[in-house]
Amino acid sequence: MAEKLIGEVSHWFGKPSVAGIELTDELKVGDTIHIQGHTSEFTHLVESMQIEHENVDTAGAGDSIGIKVAERARQHDKVYLVTDD
Repeated sequence: MAEKLIGEVSHWFGKPSVAGIELTDELKVGDTIHIQGHTSEFTHLVESMQIEHENVDTAGAGDSIGIKVAERARQHDKVYLVTDD
């Protein structure tokens, strides 16, 4: 499986377990992402995402999104889109 860098974690919200991500490319609900950093390493299926507390299906470069994730992400972790290529 190939991966493409699409953003970086900008914030971590511990109680709701949400990663704030600054996107440099498009991301859609249903995509699989890989979050990787010095101590973070996991893949996650994007089941929902929000921009300014509003649910969206697609986000693009320059958007700041929030995604609920199962594991802890950290600021500056890289976010990759997992593709079948």
